Amino acid sequence: MTTYTHGHHASVLRSHSRRTAANSAPHLLPHLVPGSRLLDVGCGPGTITVDLARAVAPGEVVAVDAAQAAVELTAAAAEEAGVAVTAQVADVRELPFPDGSFDVVHAHQVLQHLADPVAALREMRRVTRPGGIVAVRDADYAAMTWHPASPGLEDWLALYHEVTDANGAEADAGRRLLGWALEAGFDVDDLTPSASAWCFATPEERAWWSQTWAERVTSSAFGRTALAEGLADDVALEALADAWRAWGEAPDGWFAVLHGELIARA
Repeated sequence: MTTYTHGHHASVLRSHSRRTAANSAPHLLPHLVPGSRLLDVGCGPGTITVDLARAVAPGEVVAVDAAQAAVELTAAAAEEAGVAVTAQVADVRELPFPDGSFDVVHAHQVLQHLADPVAALREMRRVTRPGGIVAVRDADYAAMTWHPASPGLEDWLALYHEVTDANGAEADAGRRLLGWALEAGFDVDDLTPSASAWCFATPEERAWWSQTWAERVTSSAFGRTALAEGLADDVALEALADAWRAWGEAPDGWFAVLHGELIARA
């Protein structure tokens, strides 16, 4: 497993807590059936997990994450929502479940952070029953776009790619999901690729997205890695934060995040 580029700083968790099944798993929702047994890999703060649990109730949902803090957040979110979720620490490289344990295995924004995403897909497939579903979704950073033009945000995107390269990760994972699944042994006839986007354009959305990233570039693991690897200094990171704030204040500010998606039948 590679170093998690974002880490678990409060700004990262705030960002991830805005995710729901509706805005982050639109490719999977039509396939969910009540009573299914579902595994959520890389559950983070559990907001998507809780929605998936509602969709498959009274089925069993298990949530795993490499970070104990994320597991605790997911357990708390499930308890507050009144849904049944078993949350535990686990490594996607060695999932602690027998072959064919789940009807559905889901991972959102996970493969982009792994040194070997193909091996992770093989392991996710292993714990999925024959005919079951592996569903993945990852952002594609090179495909992100915004307005108005911002040299500062262009510098941020270039630095993001440098940091993920240093971590052994793949920032442009969205476009690679189909190829990775084929390498993992899925049959091409069992794969349904798609794409969808997040868009931040209202004043409220711009303020939230820009403030989140302004804090993340200076305070999260992303910024610490940039410093440790000699890819940026404190002055450069503050300049990126300022660029994010300036974009957020633009009355015509618009930002789109493209995601690759894949439904894979085991």
